[in-house]
Amino acid sequence: MKHRLKFTIKKLFRMALLLLGVSLTAFLLMDASPLDPLQTNIGQAALGTMSPEQIARLEAYWRVDAPTAERYLGWLGDVLRGDFGLSLLYRRPVLEVIGQRLAGSLGLLVCAWILSGALGLALGVAAGASRGRWPDRLIRGYCLTVSSTPAFWLALLLLMVFAVWLKVLPIGLSVPIGGGQATLMERLRHALLPGLTLSITGAANIALHTREKVIDVLDSDYILFARARGEGHILRRHVLRNVALPAITLQFASIGELIGGSVLVEQVFSYPGLGQAAVAAGLGGDMPLLLGVTLITAAIVFGGNLAADLLYGVIDPRIRRGAARG
Repeated sequence: MKHRLKFTIKKLFRMALLLLGVSLTAFLLMDASPLDPLQTNIGQAALGTMSPEQIARLEAYWRVDAPTAERYLGWLGDVLRGDFGLSLLYRRPVLEVIGQRLAGSLGLLVCAWILSGALGLALGVAAGASRGRWPDRLIRGYCLTVSSTPAFWLALLLLMVFAVWLKVLPIGLSVPIGGGQATLMERLRHALLPGLTLSITGAANIALHTREKVIDVLDSDYILFARARGEGHILRRHVLRNVALPAITLQFASIGELIGGSVLVEQVFSYPGLGQAAVAAGLGGDMPLLLGVTLITAAIVFGGNLAADLLYGVIDPRIRRGAARG
């Protein structure tokens, strides 16, 4: 228990340094952006009709003239006190906007994450167990095709087929237009196409990596010995047990890919989630909101990797005993 606590503290310290670096990088990129937040959000024509005093108040609100170091250190100090600032676009606290948008994206991401992991593991084991035969060639062809397909293109294809041609699923949004309080089934129907898009793209890489690991295990000496002894259920007794740790690593590592893919997918389906808020903040020059979204998503990705590391000792006692001896 003691070594796990020390391991967790060390990981959390690294997480703090990582978040600091991520926030600084995002801040500098936003600061170097050629977009003028006043022209982007107010318009050149509207600015031409304003008095110098009005323009000065707007510049003070958007903090366009403050030095870069002063703005970053001021923002960082507020964050350390738990204040992520006020969204310049939504005129609401950043954490409130992120909480509302994250609630819309969380169910979509969790469902896509679970489905992509289960589908990728099943396809990878099936392909590795039938190496060189037609199921293996079929699965590999599917995974390579999907891996080289942009997520937004696949989203457009599914949208065109199921929403435009077949008309069996809604064309976008998270709830029906003007439908009042949406039911659970209506929300699920609207989330089906975005979730399916993220699941298909996420499962391909997991399946390809799992296939290679299954082949390595099947070619090992202890599998040859088990076959010579006439053991049955080799896949269940030996292969799945040795594939479990790499599968967990791939599954938690895919969190970042799902979050990145959701930015494009939510734009295609006009799904009001965290990814769409990040795009709006980037295009509108809303630095507090974009930095808040960046920190929250980075923390989610790092938390997933930390959970994977902690689960290793639960699944494989050898790792737990080795860490205790260390």
